[in-house]
Amino acid sequence: MIDHPGNVFVVSAPSGAGKSTLAHRLVRTVPNLIFSISFTTRRPRPGEVEDQDYFFIDDAQFDAMVREGGFVEWVQVYGHRYGTGRDWLNRRLATGLDVLLDIETTGALNLRRAIPDARMIFILPPSAASLEHRLRSRGKDSDEQIRIRLDHARHELELCDAYDYLVLNDDLELAYQQFESIIHATRASRERMAPVAQRLLKEY
Repeated sequence: MIDHPGNVFVVSAPSGAGKSTLAHRLVRTVPNLIFSISFTTRRPRPGEVEDQDYFFIDDAQFDAMVREGGFVEWVQVYGHRYGTGRDWLNRRLATGLDVLLDIETTGALNLRRAIPDARMIFILPPSAASLEHRLRSRGKDSDEQIRIRLDHARHELELCDAYDYLVLNDDLELAYQQFESIIHATRASRERMAPVAQRLLKEY
């Protein structure tokens, strides 16, 4: 029996803050929590799988979905568009599953307007210096790309007041414990459990 639809969780962070590590561990560990699968106009990268990593569509299909209100939120990043499908999300929530959206700040704020009770989580890096060190140690970006990412990190941090929870990723285990605790606390909130309590009352 489903007493209420699933919860929507949104996680954002500057590039290099450890968001992906934490989010993937969370979905592997916490039952009934799944990743949202976004629609995108960019081409698949090596190893990416349709319907698992993204739904890959062309610009005309994306335009049609925008016109029809098919996205809960969508953004353009580095010349490509990404969006969360409204029907896809609603179908998962209707089964009682919780859905975790790993999206950047602009998309997160757009989603909050569409789904006011979504729980918004921002992963904070320990310091600007540590974030730069993490970006450089990955060996994937040029100096110019790192500078752009750090500039963008400042912009993202300026928006963290819009989030419900701020998790400092200084100690990975502690950060993970706090991240997981947010999921469990949300599931046990009065608002979410009220239908269960009402059902029990009717049994007396």
